[in-house]
Amino acid sequence: MTISEKGFSIEKRIKIRNLIPNSLIDWEGMIVSTLYVGGCNFRCPFCYNADLVINPEKFPVIPEDYLFNYFWERKNFLDGVCLSGGEPTIYDDLPEFLSRIKNCNLKIKLDTNGSNPDKLSRIIKGGFVDYIAMDIKSCLETEVYQRAIGVQSTQMVTNIRESINMISNSGIDYEFRTTIVPIFHNEITIEKIAREIKGARKYVLQNFVSTEELLDNKLADVKPYSTQKMEELRRIATFYVENCIVR
Repeated sequence: MTISEKGFSIEKRIKIRNLIPNSLIDWEGMIVSTLYVGGCNFRCPFCYNADLVINPEKFPVIPEDYLFNYFWERKNFLDGVCLSGGEPTIYDDLPEFLSRIKNCNLKIKLDTNGSNPDKLSRIIKGGFVDYIAMDIKSCLETEVYQRAIGVQSTQMVTNIRESINMISNSGIDYEFRTTIVPIFHNEITIEKIAREIKGARKYVLQNFVSTEELLDNKLADVKPYSTQKMEELRRIATFYVENCIVR
């Protein structure tokens, strides 16, 4: 079941709800601190961060002074910061927040659902990010995408396509990625997505992990694809993109 996007609002000031001080897995080849914002304008049934999305107030806000003191103290150890969520682009002051991180001489990776191309444009043109990882939830057909994101929006596919084109032509490093859920994705879905991002430098297929902590806990009974099946999907995508990996 989907809900209307009219119920969502843009937040004025960014709120960091969780911090992983040191991570070696969130940005390949980099030592980063990973920050998680609360709140999201999507309600993807297969979201792993359900509480962070729906009930962000359950997590205390980490003061910015604490964060930036931490960054300055470790700027010679850390390579950068990964900003994830939730969805960072729902915050008005995101560009200013990223600029403050840049002033700590740290590189920035942004995880985003691509729903806000105007905000992405500001961030890219301002030189505030070094890497963008954009989730593509399904093939870009309105009804299919609405089902995957749990939100009714006739504009969203247009926004996603605009963000794809912008990131692909930005000149910065990036990846597109899709979490592969058997009841949402198959060979046809992956080929349609791969066609949309044809020529992309990197496309990541992330195998679904069933857990009772998903936003839609009924999906806990869904079995992920086998390693062999994921490889079949990867081979389909490689006809269209430079590099496709299974993660």
